[in-house]
Amino acid sequence: MLSTLAKILLTSTSIAPVGFTYAWVAWFDGEKIFAGLAVAASLFLVLVCIWMLRYAKKNLERFNFSVATVEAADRENMGFLLLYLLPLFTASFTALNWTVWVPTLLIFAVITSTGYSYHFNPLLGIMKWHFYKVGTPEGVTYVLITKKELRHASQPLTVAQLTEYIVIDVEE
Repeated sequence: MLSTLAKILLTSTSIAPVGFTYAWVAWFDGEKIFAGLAVAASLFLVLVCIWMLRYAKKNLERFNFSVATVEAADRENMGFLLLYLLPLFTASFTALNWTVWVPTLLIFAVITSTGYSYHFNPLLGIMKWHFYKVGTPEGVTYVLITKKELRHASQPLTVAQLTEYIVIDVEE
């Protein structure tokens, strides 16, 4: 189990598209150096996300996972979409209030990585992964990350545990 590290990686990699958006705005506002740094940082986060998925699938302990209930859980994307698009509505890149944005993003990351909440990760969505809230026969609810489209609860799964309450489907 990756635990806190997995939460931090899932949270930080989910903001990679924000970096691409800021790079776009900065580029057209003449801030070429910032745009390049934002693209580089975002690409690094994309690679970290891919590495984490591969590491989990290859190295974490696998176990059979029984599901009693299934509910789609990747509906939380509206907040992220607004966060991604907000820079596009400013008059210029220099109009962005960085003294507000930087602490807000840091607080968001800390709260998400230290609690039992999770947030939609658009990078995983782009890579065809889905989030489901699944209940076990014992009554425990987990977040399942899988490439499968779950249609019923009786589908057998082989998973690895990323955190206390997040599991990832590791079947090919």
